[in-house]
Amino acid sequence: MSYLIQFTNWLWGYPIVLLLLLSSLFLTCYLKGIQFRYFGYIIKQTFGQFNATPVGEGTITPRQALTSALSSTVGAANIVGVPTAIMMGGPGAVFWMIVIAFFGMALKFSESVLGVHYREKNSQGEFVGGPTYYMKNGFRNRQLGMIFAMVFAVALALEIIPSTMVQGHSVASTVHDTFHIPPIVTGLILAIIASLVVFGGVKRIATFTEMIVPVMVALYLILSIGIVIINIQHLPHIMILIIEKAFRPDAALGGSFGAALATTIRWGFARGIYSNEAGLGTSSIAHAAAQTDHPVRQAFWAVSEIIVDTLVICTTTAFVVLVSGVWQEPDAKENAAALTARAFHDAFGSFGSAIVSISMVFFVFSTIIVIIFYGSRMAEFIFGITAGTIMKVIYVISIIIGAIGVGTQLWNLLDLALAIVLIPNIIAVLILSPKVKALTHNYIKKGC
Repeated sequence: MSYLIQFTNWLWGYPIVLLLLLSSLFLTCYLKGIQFRYFGYIIKQTFGQFNATPVGEGTITPRQALTSALSSTVGAANIVGVPTAIMMGGPGAVFWMIVIAFFGMALKFSESVLGVHYREKNSQGEFVGGPTYYMKNGFRNRQLGMIFAMVFAVALALEIIPSTMVQGHSVASTVHDTFHIPPIVTGLILAIIASLVVFGGVKRIATFTEMIVPVMVALYLILSIGIVIINIQHLPHIMILIIEKAFRPDAALGGSFGAALATTIRWGFARGIYSNEAGLGTSSIAHAAAQTDHPVRQAFWAVSEIIVDTLVICTTTAFVVLVSGVWQEPDAKENAAALTARAFHDAFGSFGSAIVSISMVFFVFSTIIVIIFYGSRMAEFIFGITAGTIMKVIYVISIIIGAIGVGTQLWNLLDLALAIVLIPNIIAVLILSPKVKALTHNYIKKGC
């Protein structure tokens, strides 16, 4: 097991980061920088049309697809992952996090275009799509496409088990530390509420996320911006520091200038990529269910995910950690994951600590709801509707198991399973990129 863990840690270092970076750069160039050329248009077609009546076929609204996908990407990592990146890669990591977020938009865009274009209807009349469907229906070699689809589906369906355990443990630990509630109680409550949502189908999940995501994001951002305002005198210096350290990192990060720069870029890219799930293809499962008249129109909503998740939430967290000064405390590196909570406590006292804990609970719980949906869709793809229902039961039970700390050995397989999900998806997106380009050209030519 130790060798497997070492291999997985190595794989999720430079190899995966480089794969995602190069794929994002290629698609950005291949699509002629669509996320840059049409950035204003994307904002107008998504946030500008947030309450507009959708056109076209679909099971849920584009807004619900966005909030469902955001529920998966906006999680504990937005609170604890960003300060870790800062402590491991320096303040300059924030700059590179933003850079890769922009390039990752091309990858996220491509996944969602394909997810909507190759979607189908299941036996319940719901639109279903995502990587398994564009692999199955998009490859010229149908046999190869099915092999890719099955590998992806099995890996993701199984990966959700340790993932729900980790998420359940995260919530239970946070609630126990803050409110002293026993983990088993938290696990049972989470499982019951999750059951009420996930067994109601995609429409109930979409309705739930549509209500909870805007509220939880707004609450976290309002207080975070409050901390920045309290420390506004430090903001100009911090902004200069981020840019300066992006190209001239501290020698402590590596044995030489080159090593230090590589470390800064690596941690910035890793946080930017991992936070928004570009490359995993999972969000295309949610977007495939949306009401839309063109795949590209819905893919713009996928791009807006990165704007909210990485450019807004992760960047705000970074500024909270930096302007508050908690990153310079003696024990900051050893307690990187707790720096956001420390900044909130310094600004708002015990109320601030409670808000961070509550935010984490809502962030993580919304993630649990949507990843269960993703996993059940994979089981449904392989064996049918009944299998999807059975997997929902298994996932809900996994929440309780994780909450009480059982099954920790399975957690070691989490990153390896994610790699097995990511690699075939990126290969498929690159193979099918001509279809993405053709659909994009068709959309633009129509003047939509």
